[in-house]
Formats: sequence, structure tokens, C-alpha cells
Amino acid sequence: MAIKLEELEAKQGFTYQVEDGVAVLTFDLPGESVNTLSPETGEAFSELLGRAEQDPAVKAVVFTSGKKDNFVAGAKIDFLQTIKSAAEATETSRKAQEGFDRLDAFPKPVVAAIHGSCLGGGLEWALACDYRLATDSPKTTLGLPEVQLGLLPGAGGTQRLPALIGVQAALDLILAGKNVKPSKAKKLGLVDEVVPVPLLRSVALQRARELAAGTLKVERPHGQRLKAVAAQSKKGLSGLLQSLSNKEMWAEVALEANPLGRKILFDQARKQLLKKTRGKYPAPEKALEAIRAGVESGRKVGLETEARLFGELVVSDTSKRLVEIFFATTALKKENGTSNPSVKAREVKKIGVLGGGLMGGGIAYVSSVLQGVPVRVKDRDDVGVGRALKQVQSILDERVKKRSLTWRESAAKLAMVSAGTDYSGFKNVDIVIEAVFEDLKLKHRIIAETEAVTRDDCIFASNTSSLPITELAKGSKRPAQVIGMHYFSPVHKMPLLEIITHPGTAEWVTATCVEVGRKQGKTVIVVNDGVGFYTSRILAPYINEAAYLLAEGADIAELDKALVDFGFPVGPITLLDEVGIDVAHKVGPIMEAAFGKRLAAPKTLEKVIEDGRLGRKNGKGFYTYAGKKKQVDASIYALLPHGTERRSFDRTEMAERCALQMVNEAIRCLGEGILRSPRDGDVGAIFGLGFPPFLGGPFRYADSLTPAVLLSRLEHYQDKYGERFTPAPALEGMVKENKTFYPR
Repeated sequence: MAIKLEELEAKQGFTYQVEDGVAVLTFDLPGESVNTLSPETGEAFSELLGRAEQDPAVKAVVFTSGKKDNFVAGAKIDFLQTIKSAAEATETSRKAQEGFDRLDAFPKPVVAAIHGSCLGGGLEWALACDYRLATDSPKTTLGLPEVQLGLLPGAGGTQRLPALIGVQAALDLILAGKNVKPSKAKKLGLVDEVVPVPLLRSVALQRARELAAGTLKVERPHGQRLKAVAAQSKKGLSGLLQSLSNKEMWAEVALEANPLGRKILFDQARKQLLKKTRGKYPAPEKALEAIRAGVESGRKVGLETEARLFGELVVSDTSKRLVEIFFATTALKKENGTSNPSVKAREVKKIGVLGGGLMGGGIAYVSSVLQGVPVRVKDRDDVGVGRALKQVQSILDERVKKRSLTWRESAAKLAMVSAGTDYSGFKNVDIVIEAVFEDLKLKHRIIAETEAVTRDDCIFASNTSSLPITELAKGSKRPAQVIGMHYFSPVHKMPLLEIITHPGTAEWVTATCVEVGRKQGKTVIVVNDGVGFYTSRILAPYINEAAYLLAEGADIAELDKALVDFGFPVGPITLLDEVGIDVAHKVGPIMEAAFGKRLAAPKTLEKVIEDGRLGRKNGKGFYTYAGKKKQVDASIYALLPHGTERRSFDRTEMAERCALQMVNEAIRCLGEGILRSPRDGDVGAIFGLGFPPFLGGPFRYADSLTPAVLLSRLEHYQDKYGERFTPAPALEGMVKENKTFYPR
């Protein structure tokens, strides 16, 4: 039975009203915080377009959103997960293409009035309109981020975007899944106009009428450049020389307007892609293929290629893992970090930070600039105070340089941070985040000092990466308000915040810190207390195994390359230099004391430490940092077993030895109750330590191998290298019961 148009409108959240000859279609999906696309949405919109087409009183259409800060967030991911075959996904893509083709060919002008996020299918929708306005709000952002989910734009985006803004600019956005702000979108020609939020509707209606009347002629940057070169070329040599003087214009035309230039452009793009993805992420390569097909063989072939490749990607393992991560992080955003969903976070109006190093300065930045609350930093001397302020200033300066902030905005945000060498300004802070040296006695002294000058309801959060929070709480008069907030360096770039609770931590304290982390832009996991918590604990055996390989004679560059080929962003030795060789050396004995010989670090680094090599922070480590190109410091081999006589190891085995140590320890953490769920373990490893996202995290990876195969591999290495590869008891239990970490 056919659904009545009114029912369809109500179910999909569309309203239709005509204002002085303009049909305004407002999309407000019921019961959802953002608008998303589904076949039903497309059907409702198509019916409404039909109504507007048939109504002689309607001269133009304005398409807008009824959500507060969202236009359309993209396709409904839940729907994509129901697709079982590549053929089904391909057909879904074709139908979406047909729908937007109809919009593109609509006989009356259609204006997209964009406020908030306009992403993925939402931008593809807008691209099929005749004119696009965006608000100047910081909440407004546009992009095609599909590759981040292992997909490509499947509703014509790989064809419309290059045609609109040029191939080079389109490649930059699509292959990296980049989002752009309104000002950049206007410069690219992605939107035609940027307006203040209150004026969006009225200006959209005005532009729609002007388009209908033929008084508004739209000229876009890419088209203007092509016309300009063509016009100047007609003038002969002088015109050609004039066009050559505009390097940006000439580069665009030279690379896009002739077959040889296009070949160079696409070949270089693929080369750069493979350098980044190492063949592990097929979506960007397939997106490039779809764009190239359209540019070289025409729109019809391009759309056919886009649909086919979209179908292949939807059912790929890589996309499934990336989508699972997306759902995991989305679910975490809705949780308060406790087992009681009714617990509410308390409002945080001011934050105190103890310690002015890189970590303290980074925490001050995310608290003031991103969370938007005043921050007071304390350090023991003026040098530390200056260092903290300089750290915040340098990050703001970088944003100004990239034009994501103005100098005035930067100055206003810096004014949110004050600093000193005493506790003045701490009287009214709601939470103190401590980032001082990893010394229990020092932290106990600081807790006592802090509690003497802060309110009774003030939270004390430690940024420790290894010391148990239970031990820290013993030095507090308010142990229920002591918690761990483990940030990762550099704080303003690393996405994870690991919150650690001890048995006595109050639930409201946990919920408050989770909310603070979210407002700072972090993906937050909550874990239970234990030496090394979760991330530091699973990193230790991973680094240890790399050190064992060095002791056995492995080449530094080959070892790093093996783990990068496996999928980590950097190798373990590069990571050692970044974290600090001295830091890893100090953590080793703590782990061994807690977990025995299984986590004992080899003596590989002893002579390296004695030589004063700390890593990147003092410019002396396994790699050189003086020149432009980072390379292995050959002199370090004299400090390692086997000296300059390095042995050849199989890269796959080197990678597996290190990676399985991390996976096995993650399973131990789950079995011991440090982790609340495999989901949290996967999110923590990916966002905190760079575990390969396409593998889904340690637990998804274990399931893909199957627990039985993983157990067999660990037993193989245990026979070969000893107890450090002893399988986790929880893994042995899973194999006996024929279970997996996630439901089959």
C-alpha cells in the first residue's frame, strides 16, 4: 500500500511551505540529534521535489535543516551495516546517484542553506543544488570524510566535486577525508556565499528568487580560472606569458586540462597515497580510481565506477573494522564512565594545573581553548611558569598561522590562562590536574598542599602514566575525589584520555572527569586501577620485545619498518625516541616489580642511557634530529649488543612478536578487570597507542585470527623465547569454551 505523502513527510521529518514563490524544504529527522540519509529519506525528498515541480506558484526551492547545529551528517551508518553483498551496496549507490541526478537536473533553481555539519552524503546532496550558502559559524563544516570509514562518496561526490572545484582540490578533500570551514569552502568554490547565522534563511530565499528571475549569475573560482587561461591564450604569446605568471592558475590548467598533465597528477596522487596507506586502506585508492575514471572517460563511466567500488568497500573487512570503531566511539560519548547511567557530572567552571612542562602546558591548552574555562597553572619556578604559557602560545600561534584563528581570537584565548609559583588562584578551582614528576612522595606532598588551599568538593586528578591511583589516594584526606586522568603527548594532538578510578573513587567524580575530557575534545575510556593501568601496561611488553630484538641484532630501521608495514603509525624505536628513552627505562622496573620476569625489560638500553641519550627531547637518541631528514644514528650501534654487525630478521616475524605482546597483555587486562570491555580496550589501543585501525584493535584482531590461532602463535613463541610469551589465562579460557571477544 502506498504511503501518503503527509505520512512520509512526518516520518522522515520534512516540512514543506511556500513563501512568496519559494518552496522551503526543511529536514528535521524525528528523534535524532542530527540528520542522516537513508533510502526512505531520499524517497520523501523526491516526493516533495515533485510537489514543488508541479506547483506553478513555486519558482524556486530552498533546502535547509531544522536541527540546531547540523545540516546533514551523512548516510545512516546503521543502514549500511544491514547490506550483505557488494551488489546490494552498488545498487544502493546507483539509487542515490539517480536521486541526486534528478535534483541536479531539476527545472527550478534549488538553493542549499547550510548551517552546522554538512558531511558525506549531506555535502553530496548540497553539491547537486544550484547554489550553496553556508553560515560563518564555527559549527559549520563541510567535507566528504567517507574514507575514514573505509568507504568513498557513493552518491556522485567523486564526480561532482572535481567538476566544481577542480581535480587537485577535490583530491585533497576526498582522499584524506578532510573537512573545511566556511571561509575555505568559499575560496575553493565549494559554497557560493558565507553569511551570518541569523541571515541564512532570508538570504537563501532572496538568492532563490534571484536565480529564478535570472538576475543572479553564478561564477565559481575553478571555472573562472579555466576561462581566464583560455581567454589569455587567444591573445597569443603575450597572453600565454601572462597566464604563466599566475602559477596557481597555470598549475591547475596544466595538470587538469590535458591528458599528459592528468596522468602526472593522478600518478603522483597514487604514489603519495600508497606512501601514507602502505596498501592497508583501500578506500582512498578506490576513490582516486573513481575520480580518474570520470575525468578521463566521462561522467557516466565515473558514476558506474563509483557505484561499483562503493559496493566493494561496504562489505570489505577494513570498512567493517573502521565502522565498528566509529560506533564504539559514538557509544562512549553517551556514557558517563560509571555503571550507573543516572549519575550526573558536576559543572566545572575553573581548572588548576600543577606542572608547567609539555604535559602541563598541553593540558592548560585543551582546558582553556577547547573546554573554554579559565585555567590557573602552578610551577615551582618562573622558568616552569614561562614554559607553560609559551606552550599554550605556541599552539595558538600555529593555529593563527593555519588561519583557523585570528590574532585577536588567539589573544582572547591566551587570556584564559594565568600562571604563578604559588597556589594563588586555586581557591575556587573545581578540579586540579597534576602533571609533575612520577614520584609517589612528591605527589603525596602536592595532594596535601592542594587540599589545604582548595574547596572540600575539589577533584584531584593525576596525569600519572604508571603510579597506582589507589596509592596516590592514600595521601589524601578526600580519597573519594582522587582519580587518574592520563593524557598522551602531545596533549593537543593525541585524541585519547584514559581515566583511572580506584575502588573508592566517587561516581560523580568519574562522571565529571569524563565530561571534562569530552569537552576537551578527547575520546575517553575509563579503566580500573592497576600498575600501568591499560595503555602503559600493554605498551611495556611491546617496547620490551622491540628491545629484545635489538639485543638479538635487529637493524633499527628494519625493525621500525616492520611495525609500520604492520600498520602502526611509527615503529617502536621511533616511539622510544618520542616518549623518552629515560622514561621507558624508569617504567621497566615498576612493571617488573608488579608482574615479575614476564615483563622484565632486557638490559639493551643500559649503555644507551649511560651515554646520555634521552631521545628527541635532547636531540640524542636512536635517530639523528639535527638535519632535515631523520635517520638512524649509526654511532648508537656501538652501545648495543652485536655492535655494527646487525642480523637479518624476517619482517613479518618481528612485527608479530611485538604486536602479539601488546594483544596478549590487553587480554590479561580484560581478564583482570582493568578493562570494562573489549570495546574500551580496542578504542584505547587505537587512539592512545596507534594500534592499526584497519585491524580494529587488539580484541577485534584476536577475533579475526581466532582465539585458537592466537593461542597457538603465543605458545610457539613461548617455546622459543620463554615466559614473556605466556598466553593470558583469559585467552586460554576463551579457547576452551570456544568463545570470541565479540559476539559472532
